[in-house]
Amino acid sequence: MWGHIFDLNNPLVGAENTWMLWTICVLGAAIAIYLEQKYEWAAKLTGAIIALVLAIVLSNFGIIPMDAPTWDNVWGFVVPLAIPLLLLQCDMRKIGKEAGRILIIFLFGSVGTACGALLAYAALHKFIPELAGLAGVFTGTYIGGTVNFAALGAAFDVSGEMISAATVADNLLMALYFFALIAIPSIGFFRKHFKHPYVDAVEASSAHADKNQTNAAAFWGRKEISLKDIALGAATAFTIVTLSDIIATIFASIIPTGNAFLGILNTLMGNKYLWITTIAMCCATFAPGFFGEIKGTNELGTFLIYIFFFVIGVPASIVMIVKNSPLLLVFAAIVVFVNMLFSFVAGKLLKFNLEDIILASNANIGGPTTAAAMAVSKGWTDLIGPIVLVGTLGYVLGTYFGLIVGSILGL
Repeated sequence: MWGHIFDLNNPLVGAENTWMLWTICVLGAAIAIYLEQKYEWAAKLTGAIIALVLAIVLSNFGIIPMDAPTWDNVWGFVVPLAIPLLLLQCDMRKIGKEAGRILIIFLFGSVGTACGALLAYAALHKFIPELAGLAGVFTGTYIGGTVNFAALGAAFDVSGEMISAATVADNLLMALYFFALIAIPSIGFFRKHFKHPYVDAVEASSAHADKNQTNAAAFWGRKEISLKDIALGAATAFTIVTLSDIIATIFASIIPTGNAFLGILNTLMGNKYLWITTIAMCCATFAPGFFGEIKGTNELGTFLIYIFFFVIGVPASIVMIVKNSPLLLVFAAIVVFVNMLFSFVAGKLLKFNLEDIILASNANIGGPTTAAAMAVSKGWTDLIGPIVLVGTLGYVLGTYFGLIVGSILGL
């Protein structure tokens, strides 16, 4: 048995061992939540980071595979179901201001991503092959999330070897980046120089709780819930996801892509996450007396998001980075740093909240799902709807920003 450990090509638990991988995944999320609510050190670190670290350790020690159908199923089924559960109490009439602020920072961050890619290309193009194409790929993925990665790789005809190396660098950098973002609200410099009303609200609600509890335990304390609530919540989530998938498929098939405008429209209207968010928020806005009264939806959705956080850490191969793509990690780090610089400087000048800036940058680099997950883990529930809507726009903008960067570099 011990011969399997550290062998990334032959992990202890095989990719086909579906039940074991689901058990490890769900157990990892449960351990992260337990520690976050039990110990102060874990609460400061946050359950999201704990879940990520657990996954990184298990995959890099050859215990679980870095690629398996189970992880794809989390992206394909768990995340879509989590979003409507988290949005069923999100009244659109209350979020317009927040969505506008996040959108402005998101656009500044998008420009920062493109500038960072050009800057990193200028510094490293002599050392990394096919970097012009990869600059376009990283621009797209760090504006719209991983959805744009494969599409731009194909558009720029980047070789499979370089795409694989870039994927490894992207996965590890994303994990490190999330560590940094989640830590920022606890850092004195940022608390001193930026407004942070949502952080204050979470801390204030926790201040009145049992002093023996962590903030997370106080926020997620026991609530009344019935079998009917679980049934209605699950049925609503499945129905919204199914309807969204049908609608997105119809629009993707009927909207032509003959010109740039129609291409944008096809990408936007054919994205199921846009429809999941829209339908869920319409339910919460126009029928709050029914959907808003379903208990436990936030808890169910949040648990699913913690499973997602575990899966984010799985493909982050430290060995592969050291062996094959250390400079690509440097390239990705430069792009992300410039994105954050643009986002935080613009947010400071415009006097926006720290939470808006963090989530907008997160939506750029990781997409709406990771940004929503962070909002959930921090207790910033009012920002979940706005960040999903804004982040979904990144699926469209990322592709076109990536194509522009590639064109500037002569592709």
